Amino acid sequence: MPEGHTIHRLAADHQERFGGRAVRAASPQGKFSDGAALLDGQVLSGADAHGKHLFLGFEPNAWVHVHLGLYGKFTFGEGPAPAPVGQVRLRLSTDDAYADLRGPTRCELITGEEMRAVRDRLGPDPLRADVDADPGLAWARVSRSRTTIAALLMDQKIVAGVGNVYRAEVLFRHGIDPYRAGRDLRRAEWDAIWADLVGLMREGVRLGRIDTVRPEHTPEAMGRAPRVDDHGGEVYVYRRAGRPCLLCGMEVRSAELAARNLFWCPTCQPSRGAP
Repeated sequence: MPEGHTIHRLAADHQERFGGRAVRAASPQGKFSDGAALLDGQVLSGADAHGKHLFLGFEPNAWVHVHLGLYGKFTFGEGPAPAPVGQVRLRLSTDDAYADLRGPTRCELITGEEMRAVRDRLGPDPLRADVDADPGLAWARVSRSRTTIAALLMDQKIVAGVGNVYRAEVLFRHGIDPYRAGRDLRRAEWDAIWADLVGLMREGVRLGRIDTVRPEHTPEAMGRAPRVDDHGGEVYVYRRAGRPCLLCGMEVRSAELAARNLFWCPTCQPSRGAP
């Protein structure tokens, strides 16, 4: 499932191509025909993202709410839009650009009030720069919870936009056992995790991929082969189960937690009691 940096990048891509312009809207697949008919010819007034939710705004009070889920994907093209290929749920186009949405979990037309209700259900987002990016709101819930920090980071009601890659990598970078309870973290540890997420996810928006290794641990610095994976980017533990840790050589472990595969190094992220 795409993580938050992908959705923020999609918001920027839509704003760049269609912001302030009247767009043609269609649903070649037919599942969003009514919504597309209402949007056709309207001006895209803005594009926004909160966590893994994308919102495309149209005046006076309409928003397309998109959640890509596991299989959703946007593709962009330049020039006049060609005949649609595959199950295109929503196509937005102008004379010189188009965007096709396929396979989302959710694509719906909602009001501004309904959009706010969706966002109110989400935790703060490290990529936002407003009240919806307050790490203290997340800390208030983390610090009272017996749930593992690895599960809490994946709970979109606590932190919006963090997925499996970022949660595994940020915990490794801070040497935190993923099975530690949220209430056993110190506030300084949480603030460091949050600040790191802000930096890593901003780089994800900029680069279009997830890179989490520090400069001294890149393939060039360590004289090792670069990572080969369809997710791209250099990482410490994600999808490296059974392979040696880049820092200590211990075998990276994997287990299922909160219905997702968790990756960690037992040496670099030692288990310990509450501080």
